[in-house]
Order: sequence, then C-alpha cells, then structure tokens
Amino acid sequence: MENGGVAFAPKVGVVVFLLKGDKVLLGRRRSHVGYNTFALPGGNLEFGESFEECAAREMKEETGLDIDKIDYLTVTNNVISREAKPLHVVAICMRAVLVDSNQIPQNLEPDKCDGWDWYDWNDLPKPLFGPLETMVRRGFNPFSYQSK
Repeated sequence: MENGGVAFAPKVGVVVFLLKGDKVLLGRRRSHVGYNTFALPGGNLEFGESFEECAAREMKEETGLDIDKIDYLTVTNNVISREAKPLHVVAICMRAVLVDSNQIPQNLEPDKCDGWDWYDWNDLPKPLFGPLETMVRRGFNPFSYQSK
C-alpha cells in the first residue's frame, strides 16, 4: 500500500498471553491505534532478537514481570486500515507464565497503557483490541491451544 509515494511496510510484533491459573494479563491501550481497548502486552521485534527474547523483554519493559516457559502459539496478520496512518502488523503470539506467581504487574509505560490486570478467559473485558477480539470470536484459547 502506498500513501503519497511512501510505501507502508508491515511491522513484526510479538504479543504475550501471560497465563496465571485461568486468567490472562491485559491492559487498556492509550495509543491512537486501538485506543481504550484491552490488549495483550507486547511490542516490536528488534533486529536479531528471537521471539522468546522479544516476549521476555517487552513483558519486563511494560509490566516489570519476569516470565518463563515461553512458547510459540500462532501468528496473526493484522491490517488496520481505518486509522489516519494505516498499519500492517504481523503478530507472533507467544504464551508464558510468571517466574514467581507472587509478582504484581506494574504500569511502566503509562503513556501507552492505563494499567495491567488479570482477567478470567471466559469473562474478558470489553472492548478487546481488534486482533485479539477476532481471535476470541474464532474460538482461540491460549490455555488449550497446542502449537504445531
């Protein structure tokens, strides 16, 4: 896609389904894309970084949490074209658990997120961030999903 002669290249993001019991960690977005929706922690993959390294780094940067047993779940292809600046993100979805189940998430990027909390997978808050909403509507469940 081009806009005024400038090509938009897809970005690669890594998101983390951080699981604790039957709950998942979500935060309310403050960025213009998906403003006020609940989303998973995550961010852009950096050059030379593995998916697992990116998941651990982003989790630490955003929440202060240390994660373990990081594994790949699936990938989603997300074209968000209704925004003033269209966005195409290929999201690598990872799953993890806390190193220490007593850790409490901190909001280390308050300009990007209103805060983090644990939500029951069967009673998720609304509205969900578009790509996550699509996954949920299609029956995706990070607790029972077996990566291939």
